Amino acid sequence: MLIELAVGDAYGAGFEYAERAWVEQHNTLDRYVLHPRHNIAPGSYTDDTQMTLAIAEIMVSGVPWTKETLAEKFVEVFKRDPREGYAGSFYRFLSRVRDGTQFLGEIRPDSDKSGAAMRAAPIGLYTTIDEVIEKATLQAELTHNTFDGVNAAVAAALMAHYFIYRLGPKQQLGRFLEQHVPGRWAERWQGPVKAKGWMSVRAAITALLDHSRMSDLLQACIAFTGDVDTVSTIALAAGSWSVEITQDLPGQLVQNLEQGPYGREYLLQLDAQLTALKRA
Repeated sequence: MLIELAVGDAYGAGFEYAERAWVEQHNTLDRYVLHPRHNIAPGSYTDDTQMTLAIAEIMVSGVPWTKETLAEKFVEVFKRDPREGYAGSFYRFLSRVRDGTQFLGEIRPDSDKSGAAMRAAPIGLYTTIDEVIEKATLQAELTHNTFDGVNAAVAAALMAHYFIYRLGPKQQLGRFLEQHVPGRWAERWQGPVKAKGWMSVRAAITALLDHSRMSDLLQACIAFTGDVDTVSTIALAAGSWSVEITQDLPGQLVQNLEQGPYGREYLLQLDAQLTALKRA
């Protein structure tokens, strides 16, 4: 799961909110590309993956799932490895706060954007739908304590849960989500994806329904244009567990994913620990 979502995030970073002509020219899956306006090194993941690592590390550590432990981990993973991709105001906030206590004391959790949804996929490994909803909601409330912000995060976590525990065929994913989360999740997404969290989730669902190969899924996520690194992160995390999707991400994208202390090898190790949590 973590490798796939990180590839989606890193590949999407070269296309986020880029002009459609740029996307159509360079979305070939041949290589990571440098964004025409940003300076994120090709193959580097962004805040989508980094915050997902915070969630995954909490899960494998076995510490209590509380706002305090989550806030502490969000600060920790940022400060050990500061990187581009965060919204400017949140980047400055994380740079300024010392620890989880200060985070909770000073955060304004009123966003309805995609930050809580982009990091939610590992939560799908928890055993029951109720537990997934509970934990996805709590982590969302730290930063996105709004109706749409929380629902987008819960939907993203349940997407992964649906495939991990094989709760039904891929084509019924949207209907399944509508049974458990307010939102029009079965309605197809068309056009560019803006910053609202539910938009990225809806686009990811549409791409998952339309494609049966991970390579095609990634390319389709980028083709929407807009907030495509988040769409790719959410879709590839869920798709990595689907028995109806061929796992054929291009080898050059996997091999050229960033190295370093929290790069590809670290992701592989944490992925194995995370997968071991899955109920038999």
